[in-house]
Amino acid sequence: MTTTSIEARAQFAAAERLASIAVSPIMRIMSFCQQLRREGRDVISLAAGEPDFDTPDHIKEAAARAMRAGATKYTSHDGTPELKAAVRDKFRRDNGLEFTADEIAVSAGAKHLIFNAMMASLNPGDEVIMPVPYWISYVDIVRIAGGVAVLVPCAEEDGFRFTAAALERAITPRTRWIILNSPSNPTGAAYSAADYAPLLAVLLRHPHVWVMADDIYEHIVYDGFRFATPAAIEPGLRQRTLTINGVSKAYAMTGWRIGYAAGPRSLIGAMGVVQGQVTSCPSSVSQAAAVEALQGPQDSVHERCKAFELRRNLVVNALNRIPGIACRLPEGSFFAFARCSDLIGRTTPDGTVLDSDATFCEFLLRTAGVAVVPGSAFGAPGHFRLSYATSNAELERGCERIAKACLTLETYHDRRTNQHSAA
Repeated sequence: MTTTSIEARAQFAAAERLASIAVSPIMRIMSFCQQLRREGRDVISLAAGEPDFDTPDHIKEAAARAMRAGATKYTSHDGTPELKAAVRDKFRRDNGLEFTADEIAVSAGAKHLIFNAMMASLNPGDEVIMPVPYWISYVDIVRIAGGVAVLVPCAEEDGFRFTAAALERAITPRTRWIILNSPSNPTGAAYSAADYAPLLAVLLRHPHVWVMADDIYEHIVYDGFRFATPAAIEPGLRQRTLTINGVSKAYAMTGWRIGYAAGPRSLIGAMGVVQGQVTSCPSSVSQAAAVEALQGPQDSVHERCKAFELRRNLVVNALNRIPGIACRLPEGSFFAFARCSDLIGRTTPDGTVLDSDATFCEFLLRTAGVAVVPGSAFGAPGHFRLSYATSNAELERGCERIAKACLTLETYHDRRTNQHSAA
């Protein structure tokens, strides 16, 4: 064997399972924002899905007490007894659901739980139904686990929600899961109990399909919307439903990395096997903080939800005043999902034709200094996602910049007319 062939074989080759998976577009946008800031640009980032509020002081104090008490060692691989008890209380208090300790899993974030569940349950070719628009990681996690993501378009006129007919058409003998995310990332769409009812009726007719309810934005809902979760609505689905939640969004604890889930003990046990070989236990200190988050005062949750609601109104009203942009009023989360399809095909002042939502978002970042995420990243071209998890002042400045940038766009016809007039 020649030296050249040996060197060629020594080159790193990524696993085939990663062939269709890349770094999240959101992370790439955030990296580009940082680059522009290093160059001295004033950039307003409305891309990241992270509350700008700080973790409440009583939660931080609980973490400090735990550290002083020596709670800095390994814990049970799937959560301390104290945190599991707090999670049980939370489900009973907020959702009317009863679980035993062995039906609860705690991990390093809700995303980690989704990954564990897919790795524990999917065989090659198993199908997972999910809505379009979808949260970016759903698709990639399913693919890494060897499954097939079955993407079901959810129209804006349907509130970006599944219809029973569309769900029925998507189910096949290979279907293993459906993922339901309410309120949704990226659209902010939420399902009431009445919205869920026809979907759950379909699922009752297909006992081989399991339900994953991603409830991470449960406490961020507006206009008196009443949150509902599938396992509480339809007891007949209780033994094939995994309900996922966490402390990241409601308690502004994204960096603490604690998620929790509840479901049938057979599934929870299999997820624990995966977790035990990947991360072992979640952070002991973070778990102590999460106990306080779930059991301590809830005032900050309600106050911050009111603040998000005011921000939502500010952003949606501002976007809907911009010619060429339309934005539905979301029921929850802290995202606005706006349609920009009427601006695709327009020409920028430097002559660039905006041929997609991605080039439109790049135009906003480069010329207006505002970072948003193209809808194509969520499977919905012709849209963009804007996070309003930042201050009112930043949101006002960002929306003003977007409006001014859009006013500089010309249709191709307009540009040709201007060129002829100048000649």
